[in-house]
Parts: sequence; C-alpha cells; structure tokens
Amino acid sequence: MEPARSETTERTDSLRSRSYRITVDDGRDSFFALSIEDVSSDDAWLMSDTVVALENER
Repeated sequence: MEPARSETTERTDSLRSRSYRITVDDGRDSFFALSIEDVSSDDAWLMSDTVVALENER
C-alpha cells in the first residue's frame, strides 16, 4: 500500500460554499445539502447531504 499523494500548488484561489434545500417525492420530503467547491477546478468539490443542526442531535 502506498501513502496518499498530495498535489500541493501555490494558489490564491478561494473556496466557495453553497447550501441547498433539495425537495424530492413531488415535494413530500426535503433535506439540506452543503457544497464546497474550488472555483478554479470543475473536478474539485465536496457535497454533503448530512447537514444537521447540532441542537437537533440531542
């Protein structure tokens, strides 16, 4: 097994984040999602559909 490789380049670009409310089942259900994107690359993004308010986890 090889260690993970890191491609580090010096960039001044910033990350962009967006939040979404996604509705499914003809509006019967919805959930929230968070997207983090590198604006300089179409291939560098992360999306999570598990965004939950901490106060709801108690």
